[in-house]
Amino acid sequence: METVGSSSRKPYLVVILIQTIYAAMFLLSKAAFNGGMNTFVFVFYRQAAATLFLVPLALFFEWKTAPPLSFMTFCKIFLLSFFGITLSLDIYGVALVYTSATLAAAITNSLPVITFFLALLLRVEVLKPRTTSGLAKLVGILFCTAGAVTLAIYKGPHFNLLGHHNLFHHHNIQEHEGHVPSGKTWIKGCFLMLMSNIFWGLWLVFQARVMKSYPSKLLFTTLQCFLSSIQTFVIAIAVERNPYEWKLGWNLKLVAVAYCGIVVTGITYHLQAWVIEKKDPVFLAMSTPLALVITLFASAILLGEINSLGSILGGLLLVGGLYSVLWAKSREQSKVDESCSGAEVVKDSSQLKETKDFVSVV
Repeated sequence: METVGSSSRKPYLVVILIQTIYAAMFLLSKAAFNGGMNTFVFVFYRQAAATLFLVPLALFFEWKTAPPLSFMTFCKIFLLSFFGITLSLDIYGVALVYTSATLAAAITNSLPVITFFLALLLRVEVLKPRTTSGLAKLVGILFCTAGAVTLAIYKGPHFNLLGHHNLFHHHNIQEHEGHVPSGKTWIKGCFLMLMSNIFWGLWLVFQARVMKSYPSKLLFTTLQCFLSSIQTFVIAIAVERNPYEWKLGWNLKLVAVAYCGIVVTGITYHLQAWVIEKKDPVFLAMSTPLALVITLFASAILLGEINSLGSILGGLLLVGGLYSVLWAKSREQSKVDESCSGAEVVKDSSQLKETKDFVSVV
């Protein structure tokens, strides 16, 4: 029998698992792109792989019990897939070409700030700065912002943990970035990266609302993957017409596509939907810095990348912001649970009093 403590810890364990999966995705995707794979083609293949993986599972487990899908709900899911998955992933790939990996990681970890403000504007999240939990949220956001800025602009001394060993036999990312983007290109890339994260934040916020009208999580995830597969194919075929760029062999590119499609897009999206249902969008978004911290150490061990002091300090600030906000959310939830239990005690005592009065009358 599941205890209350283990049930309350599940969302925290699931978000750690989600971010670990994302960290592995970052390593495999980076190795595939370093090998010359087109980013638009990659996004299509990962969404198609996820769809092929999820369709049989969705039909077997939820098809008979699924609620009817109205045309309005279908349109909402289509737009949710287009803005939150298709545009977010495609724009992110283009922005990564215009800027650097460091800036991409830094701006991506501003997602908690973006999601928090979007949730505030849409009245999904409530901020009370005069309370302890509200102050902890503000401190967490400031820590996340400071960590992202530190990663982007501060280098400091470099640390080489395990030499220059490269597991995937590609050159290090520092060797690929042999040129410095111009000012206009850099600004354009920053703008696109910010736009990608805004779309991602909107996806996190609106997904909770759409799921209320269609609560079948597995079918909901499968439909998003299917629709985004069609959308990303249209974009990829319009951008890349060379058949050679679409070929997949028995190499790292195929491994990256299979992993990102089946594990990341297929399984992780389902886990994210579960976390959003159990908690809220901001709770999930605030765990994203953890993926960067895992990636920093894993890239040094597996890819032989050299991390700087700025990367380590930025990662520590991001972790501090993460746990500050999670502590605030946990404190708010504990107060809600206490108030609910107190209300139940008052209700039970009033019912007992009514019973005693009835017995005395009889």
